[in-house]
Amino acid sequence: MQKIIRLALMSFALLGIFSCQSQQKPFIKKIDKATVKAKVIGEDVQLVDVRTPMEYNQGHIDDAVNFNINDEGFLNQIETLDKNKPVYLYCKMGGRSNRAAELLKSKGFTQIFDYTGGYTDWSSKD
Repeated sequence: MQKIIRLALMSFALLGIFSCQSQQKPFIKKIDKATVKAKVIGEDVQLVDVRTPMEYNQGHIDDAVNFNINDEGFLNQIETLDKNKPVYLYCKMGGRSNRAAELLKSKGFTQIFDYTGGYTDWSSKD
């Protein structure tokens, strides 16, 4: 009987360990231009420009999609993204992307990278 109880306790302990490892704590990480160049450009990532379509059409980073945070359809648009894969956000200077990052986190996204320098930093000379 004690063997059965010990086996059951060990099983629950292992189950707890493995279930905790599969759940990743959501985070928002601020990133810079060097990180965007190294981790985003030319890679198959979820890169989202949260500026207006007019701003986006004047220039954008790599093959970013444009989901305007000020548009009423923004929440529907972000639902098309994979919540378990990294999402890279940027705007003009960092304010809107910060708001977007918080929204994504509240919607269950787990890996959010906010390019705080935004397109202004990206388009400036190094």
